[in-house]
Amino acid sequence: MPDAIHPCLTCGACCASFRVDFSAHETEAQGGSVPDGLAVDVTDTTRRMRGTDHSPARCAALTGKVGARAACGIYEWRPSPCREFEAGSPACERARMRHGLPPVPEGLLI
Repeated sequence: MPDAIHPCLTCGACCASFRVDFSAHETEAQGGSVPDGLAVDVTDTTRRMRGTDHSPARCAALTGKVGARAACGIYEWRPSPCREFEAGSPACERARMRHGLPPVPEGLLI
């Protein structure tokens, strides 16, 4: 299916469903790559992506419309929980359901 668009490029449901906490060491201020303006302090050692603790959640780095055309505005600099999140995983499917999206179609994930 070479012409198929990867489901993450039209989804964004995970970015609008979950709280994203990560090590303070991942922020620019502490030598990491996550922009400081997109992280809020949780504890001395933990940061959270701005917007992910709102109700409804929506990461401040998410651009576009969930389910139509969505993207991470800091993809190259995103924190570890975002790097570790797997498309098609049970958490992915829960996020998609929250936004009225169907499961990731078979064969679109490698």
